[in-house]
Amino acid sequence: MQVQPLTVLTDEEQMFKDAVAAFAKGEVAPKVAEMEKNGAHDPGLMKQCFEMGLMGIEVPEQYGGAGGSFFMACLAVEEIAKVDGSLAVFVDVQNTLVLNCLLRHGNEEQKKRYFPRLTTEWPAAYALTEAGSGSDAFALRCRAHDDGDSYRLEGTKLWITNAAAAQFFLIFATVDPALGYKGITAFLVERDMPGLKIGKKEDKLGIRASSTCEVLLDGVRVPKSNVLGEVGKGYKYAIETLNEGRIGIGAQMIGIARGAFDAGIAYTKERKQFGKAVSDFQGMQFQFAQAATELESARLMVYNAARLKDAGRPFVTEAAMAKLMASQVAERVTSRVVEWYGGYGFTSDYPAEKFFRDAKIGQIYEGTSNMQLQTIAKQILTEGWK
Repeated sequence: MQVQPLTVLTDEEQMFKDAVAAFAKGEVAPKVAEMEKNGAHDPGLMKQCFEMGLMGIEVPEQYGGAGGSFFMACLAVEEIAKVDGSLAVFVDVQNTLVLNCLLRHGNEEQKKRYFPRLTTEWPAAYALTEAGSGSDAFALRCRAHDDGDSYRLEGTKLWITNAAAAQFFLIFATVDPALGYKGITAFLVERDMPGLKIGKKEDKLGIRASSTCEVLLDGVRVPKSNVLGEVGKGYKYAIETLNEGRIGIGAQMIGIARGAFDAGIAYTKERKQFGKAVSDFQGMQFQFAQAATELESARLMVYNAARLKDAGRPFVTEAAMAKLMASQVAERVTSRVVEWYGGYGFTSDYPAEKFFRDAKIGQIYEGTSNMQLQTIAKQILTEGWK
């Protein structure tokens, strides 16, 4: 039986990847420095992401989406991250978290009502985290008070990606703290619902153009028709979604690392020392080989996890491993690339320092590296090593 390598793409996947790569290089790259300086995405680029179908990759065509696969969403994130990790996470959150969850658990009315706008014009945000519930995600304190035909949301969400631009929020709150995680419920919330406000925008180390803000909920009335799935099942939906989201972050990390690697290689071919290109020195070549090997191993893990998800096979362990490895490799590779540039790598005149800063978040958001290790160990101990 012939086995197809994980990195071999179908014709459709290759065409899609090439189109995203062309967009990233031709449209995104010229605006990266300005977005980094302004700490905000370029509105025109966000609009182009919608026009290209990148904001609804898995959504069926009947709802206005591209009708693609989860793997294709990961390809898009990877290709954009090679140029800018900030815009990559803008696309990632929309696809692997918000739309993915709505696609699986939304009813037909909700899909018909929201998908046409989410795939064409509405950026979305996934609001789970709070000040006291980071890794302990289900220790959240945001309340959803039952008010007859609606719920009234009270509390504050923290570290919410895409919040500044988002017109739609998937918000998790508890209907009864006494129920523990079984009280957690998911709500579909529109930006203009009274009582929802965007709070402090974080001043971050990396992915600076990506907005990360507080979301303030001051008596936000949400119709009961906007409850996603079943009341009290929000914890289940969050776990499922984050398991998938980890693969998307893995794709972002390998993209960032590859972007840094390619820039670093190009620089060392041009830079001359002792009468020859820096890339000609064996000591440098060994570093290139080591970085490329680590990158390829991480890429294979990310692709494998994405393929498993699309095939409907178990992927939780593989997703955790992929995010863990990809984020570790991204930090190592981008750090080495800074050194390949020498003193210039420590300045903002060259891209190495930005790739390095952008890579660090990979070991923190959507589950820290320690949480990935815990997930992997738990899966091994309960289900065995396959």
